[in-house]
Formats: sequence, C-alpha cells, structure tokens
Amino acid sequence: MQEYKTKQKEILIECLSKNKDIHMTAADIAENLKSQGHPLGMSTVYRQLDKLVASGVVRKYIVDENSSACYQFVGKNGVCCEHFHLKCNVCGKLIHTDCSLMRKITEHMKQNHNFEVDLSKTIIYGICENCASKRDSV
Repeated sequence: MQEYKTKQKEILIECLSKNKDIHMTAADIAENLKSQGHPLGMSTVYRQLDKLVASGVVRKYIVDENSSACYQFVGKNGVCCEHFHLKCNVCGKLIHTDCSLMRKITEHMKQNHNFEVDLSKTIIYGICENCASKRDSV
C-alpha cells in the first residue's frame, strides 16, 4: 500500500520535528500551525496524528485520564531516546529530560531490585521553572 504525502501531513511533520524536544497536544499543534499561517481543523490534525503514530514517526503519550494525549516526533526509525518525563502540576506542561543521575537510578533498580523501569511511562510531578518563577514573584 502506497503512503501518500499530503500538504497537511507535511506541515504537521514539520511542526512536530521543529518541536521534537517537547510533547504537544493536538490543540497545541493546531494552535502552532495556525500561528504559522497553516490553520488545520482539529479532525484533520487528529486524523494525521493517528496515521503518523501508526507509521511510527510520532509517539503518543497518555499521561493520565485527566490530560489530553501528547505527541512527540521520533523520526522515521521510530526511536526516541529513553528519558524521564516531568509534568508541571500548575500548567500541565510535559517535559522530557535525559539525566545521567536518573539513568543511574534505573540501572540501580535493575541491578539491585530486579526491576526494569519503563521510562516511557515514568512521570515525575512538580512545578516547572516558568510556573515557579510566577509563584515566587507574587
């Protein structure tokens, strides 16, 4: 089955690849595209995201039952570096971080506790820098 390249798909991939270091909701993506002069309807965004997830180019994260799904560009090989997720309790931002100390913790868990951590589902909750600075300035 031939995969067709559409303009919508191309601009969606471009948006996600430019923001590959963050997780974006479908609404974030639609807003980003609109601000770039490429307004797409939400149904089109969801339809294209579903196709990209199915093809392995985009990874879908469901953080919890109260949050919208997030998406991240991982490229044609579908490999995303293993990382921890940080979620802001205030704004809901989801950040991924690759930290040598956290890698040591996962190694420790495996070696000393016979437990392999699933980094794709590991979320540490707290307050992001932006929300903390707003809180501290009040």
